[in-house]
Amino acid sequence: MIEQAVRMRAAVLVGVDRIDVREVACESPAPREILVRVTAVGLCGTDFHIVAGHANYNRDARGRPIPLADAPQILGHEIAGVVEAVGTDVRDLTTGDRVVVDQGRNCVSEARSPLCEYCAGGDSHQCEFYREHGITGLPGGLAEFLTIPAVNAVRVTSDLEPAVLALTEPLGCVVHSSDVLARAPARYARPRSIVILGAGPAGLLFVHYLRQVLGFDGILLVSEPNARKRALADRFGAETIDPMSNDVAQVVEERTHGRRAELLIEATGSGPAFAAIPSLIRKQATVLLYGHGHAGVDLSVLNALQFLEPTLLSPVGASGGHEADGRPSTYVRALRLIELGRVDIAAMITHRYTSLDAVARVFAGEHRAPDYVKGVVTL
Repeated sequence: MIEQAVRMRAAVLVGVDRIDVREVACESPAPREILVRVTAVGLCGTDFHIVAGHANYNRDARGRPIPLADAPQILGHEIAGVVEAVGTDVRDLTTGDRVVVDQGRNCVSEARSPLCEYCAGGDSHQCEFYREHGITGLPGGLAEFLTIPAVNAVRVTSDLEPAVLALTEPLGCVVHSSDVLARAPARYARPRSIVILGAGPAGLLFVHYLRQVLGFDGILLVSEPNARKRALADRFGAETIDPMSNDVAQVVEERTHGRRAELLIEATGSGPAFAAIPSLIRKQATVLLYGHGHAGVDLSVLNALQFLEPTLLSPVGASGGHEADGRPSTYVRALRLIELGRVDIAAMITHRYTSLDAVARVFAGEHRAPDYVKGVVTL
């Protein structure tokens, strides 16, 4: 089977806003690796930032971005697939197993000893030697096949569709963020009022996780201008605010009886949204910075925020420790939540694309459609 897959099709980012579907080499698995036939890939905000030229995480040894002209990239880091072939040392996976993928290569992935301080401390995505498929230059899931360390694959035990399984990674990011929140030495360790800015996939997953997994029964307000996304946030258990027709700070003040939010989750990456945070929170509230970007404002917006002395948290990715067999614990937990039906992933998927040939069209602007919430490519 490997011989038949020496070449494969992939959607390759060759320049800003330029994606070509072309044949590329398919890497055979080393002894500790597996070859995964990709069945579904979620399209993430990070992908859109990279394609638009707003970010490039493929860096040289001195931290400088490597131009796409010198190193084209295959994006896609929310991945589900089927094991196509296994390396000679792999004993716990076999051809035909359905898996979800932890796209991050860390010390455990590479069997490095001793572990770096981050991997030893349970922060795998902060590994000293971290590399990431689909983000830092390693080939990602927008291709027919992907070669990864076997321990980066978590076996699926249900018959759920690949599109749903692919969203294990973004749910894992929310799981990790919640773990960081739980560990934080904050004044409001058990908040009774939470404001979420943005009801994109991340904001919606936070709503669902807070209500259905953590059992949060306090005030949960979500500010979101898009009607489709507000409807989903309402369905998942939040009270929504349309910032285009309401003064968000006033609504928060009213709904919290003048106290304002004890926890705010910034899930938009919007500069103006970031600038509005001081008007929405209590003194010494906790602010979780999940969204990235925040263009259009300068650092002076921090002045009003710093004056309130908040606890600022900035968790990244689906980081975490490892199970006894080396599998990433956060992905294991996220996948089980999906398989048990604790989180309604399917409700968020509004757009499905059945070919790599559709990828360029999505990045060209289809994701900006009013009814777009989450897109998944299924192969």
